[in-house]
Amino acid sequence: MEGEQLGIVAIADAIAQAEAAELDLVEIAPLAEPPVCRIMDFGKFKYREAKRQHEARLKLKQIQVKEVKFRPGTDEGDYKIKLRNLIRFLGEGDKAKVTLRFRGREMAHQEFGIRLLERIRGDLEPHSIVEQFPRLEGRQMVMLLAPKKVVVAKHHPHKPEAGKSESQKASPPESTAVGSK
Repeated sequence: MEGEQLGIVAIADAIAQAEAAELDLVEIAPLAEPPVCRIMDFGKFKYREAKRQHEARLKLKQIQVKEVKFRPGTDEGDYKIKLRNLIRFLGEGDKAKVTLRFRGREMAHQEFGIRLLERIRGDLEPHSIVEQFPRLEGRQMVMLLAPKKVVVAKHHPHKPEAGKSESQKASPPESTAVGSK
């Protein structure tokens, strides 16, 4: 009685068979003509289903929006650090929100901010696509970047690749005759 079809059976007979096997009679397709039922351990089924959904939820990546703030007068060193952080965020699969804040008289020279955002967009071209183009919201300009879809190679810098030892990678392979070594 393991998985085979019994055909059309009276309800009383189906219930009796389920009780004899100490299992449950579960209605699978109530709208079918005649309705389809299965004899199974319903508690075990629900447990396995919950475990499967839990595993699927663990595998999902929650995409977060990471924010990096710039000013029109951001120096070169700070710019490079913030750019490196943006590349890291995008590499991890998160979206990045670039906020450019204007203070005081800087609002009169918004072209400096636009130039800075264009530079950021150009520097991040290989890593991201612009999801929301820069727009002015009050005293700040906001640009939203999404990571490009790339195949992530799982490479760990401290572990040898594909079973090769460090010494094998460092030295070129020696040419040897067949059968010698």
